[in-house]
Amino acid sequence: MHHTSLIILLVGAFVVAFIFGALAHRLRMSPLVGYLLAGVVVGPFTPGFVADQQLAPQLAEIGVILLMFGVGLHFSLRDLLEVKAIAVPGALLRIGFTMLIGWGFGHMLGWPAGAGIIFGLSLSVASTVVLLRSLEERRLMESEKGRIAIGWVIVEDVAMVLALVLIPAFADVLRGTGGEDTPSVVYVLTRVAIKMGAFLAFMFLIGRRVIPWILERVAGTGSRELFTLCVLAIALGVAFGSAEMFGVSFALGAFFAGMLLNESEFSHKAATETLPLRDAFAVLFFVSVGMLFDPWIIFERPMEVLATVFIIIVVKSFAVYSIARVMGKSNATALTITASLAQIGEFSFILAGLGLQLDLLTQDGQDLILAGALISIVINPLLFGWMHRREQRLADSEERSTVPKVEPPIPNDLSDHVILIGFGRVGSELGRLLVAQGISLVVIDRDEDLVRHSREAGLPSIRGNAANDIVLAEAHPERANTVMLAIPNVLEAGEIIATLRRVNPALTIVARAHSDNEVKHLLEHGADGAVMAERELAHSLAEMVMATPAFRGERHLPPASGAT
Repeated sequence: MHHTSLIILLVGAFVVAFIFGALAHRLRMSPLVGYLLAGVVVGPFTPGFVADQQLAPQLAEIGVILLMFGVGLHFSLRDLLEVKAIAVPGALLRIGFTMLIGWGFGHMLGWPAGAGIIFGLSLSVASTVVLLRSLEERRLMESEKGRIAIGWVIVEDVAMVLALVLIPAFADVLRGTGGEDTPSVVYVLTRVAIKMGAFLAFMFLIGRRVIPWILERVAGTGSRELFTLCVLAIALGVAFGSAEMFGVSFALGAFFAGMLLNESEFSHKAATETLPLRDAFAVLFFVSVGMLFDPWIIFERPMEVLATVFIIIVVKSFAVYSIARVMGKSNATALTITASLAQIGEFSFILAGLGLQLDLLTQDGQDLILAGALISIVINPLLFGWMHRREQRLADSEERSTVPKVEPPIPNDLSDHVILIGFGRVGSELGRLLVAQGISLVVIDRDEDLVRHSREAGLPSIRGNAANDIVLAEAHPERANTVMLAIPNVLEAGEIIATLRRVNPALTIVARAHSDNEVKHLLEHGADGAVMAERELAHSLAEMVMATPAFRGERHLPPASGAT
């Protein structure tokens, strides 16, 4: 049987990436590290199997398109506007500062000015993938610090998308090879502005109407395969068409395709249906990047590698922390934002590749960028974890040494009230429903931002850990009737339940769970009931079926498992 290079490449890349990705996960590192190392293993700089170096970049280009399409799908102008006061100036200042540092570093190494600028620009942008995974693991996506970090990296992504358009246009200027026939800066900017204007006009005037209309018609067919195929056709078709018609990059076209789909009611479905394919090609992208990296540079030029890592982790972090503090953010918030952005990733690889392609960056410069990315991605989860643990210890120490403030004050005669622990997406909706029924409510949450929201809703709120006796005492559990735990962490919930049972054994306690094992854990620790979202949804849907005329009668559903 004839085995094509494409099949060999796909099999080799996926198998080796899986092995190294699983090993990285086992060692509690980002799987991206495993994918990059897999690329090094199948690359030309290491012995053994070498993947096809002609096909790999083409597959990586598809990965770039789908990655940028995913960024566009998650780009929310509303979320960005909420944190624009710090995210926009902060991101732009950091990009400018890091680009200046990169230019100085390149000047010390004897590089042309253009190479130093591309180098600094590549080191200035954090990995969206790494950042989102770090925030999700620590349940910080909904917190103020999480939203600031996400807004910050979105601004950086948009700036890099524009950079991908401008760099080719200014290649001769950056290269320093422009002569009398080289177009002036004004001419180049005018030409780019016309192309970008035509592209934006086409996307917003035509694409904004046509793309959602097509998606709506295809979704109406009820075919999941056609819907997925339609989303992929839009992502790849818009990216290719934009490049051919307007001369913009594949990445920019894909980004705008995703952003326009984000405004559609089917955006969540589009993101869900294409996620497996996006993840698969993203793996190929990282493997392809790893293939470009020469690991011997770590031994041949160790000081330059260390200097690159120092710029990424220390110099950039100092800039982020300083900007956050100057703009009035707390020390804990500034540290979390700093840790989450102390790495580089997808756009750094794209910019480095573009710089090499345009003869603006040397091979050594690209290798330094790749080495810095690998090392920073390895170190980042450790740094983030250390920062998070330090913040938690400081918060716990502060809670033990100070009496928490209750605002608005709890009435002295309050009794038979409900204590709501956790005011996130679930807790805030639960609180709204209980208040609508005239039930007295006291909220406890550790997150400053969520506590502020509950206080704005007029609910007596306490900031702190409900497992702490001092914090819990402020909610008067001895006079309460019920406690609702809406926090997602089952281990913390079990600890809180045990504390509540010691204070008031007569309390009715209901908690939130995500699996049968979590339900069992909560019930064993003293909860009267545990609600699992999937099971309750199925029960509600079944009740709706039983309420229809065909099934209405004396039949009754059994109670939902885990509830009393």
